[in-house]
Amino acid sequence: MPVPADPPALAEALRAPLLQVSRRLRQEAQRVGMSALDALLLGHVRKRPGVTASELADIERMTRPSMSSHIKRLEAAGWITRSGDRADGRRADLQITAAGEAQLAAIRQSRNDWLAARLARLDPDARAALAAAHEPLLQLLSLEP
Repeated sequence: MPVPADPPALAEALRAPLLQVSRRLRQEAQRVGMSALDALLLGHVRKRPGVTASELADIERMTRPSMSSHIKRLEAAGWITRSGDRADGRRADLQITAAGEAQLAAIRQSRNDWLAARLARLDPDARAALAAAHEPLLQLLSLEP
């Protein structure tokens, strides 16, 4: 059955498959021993060395106390370190550790392996259609407020 191109119908057709793929990729993080949110936060710290917990809370639209709990857990796991004012965790700059880098690499590999295995089972036309969707999907993300 062809997928309609008008925005409301296309949104309805794509929503469930996109959510299911996203959910499955998040589960791969859990297989490696980390929550999807932990992986997301580690990724932010990796891309923005020196980011603060308050800045991460703003980026992820979380309360500062909730973010503080997540940061403490990441720090206790040895995946990030804090520098700066140790007495005031909100002002500490965050850095990813070698262990955190290794954890992100393991998650990335697990997710890529899961996705590649499924892509390999698709026929070439289906893979070409997904390849063609790459840029439009990135454009959807850039349209966020």
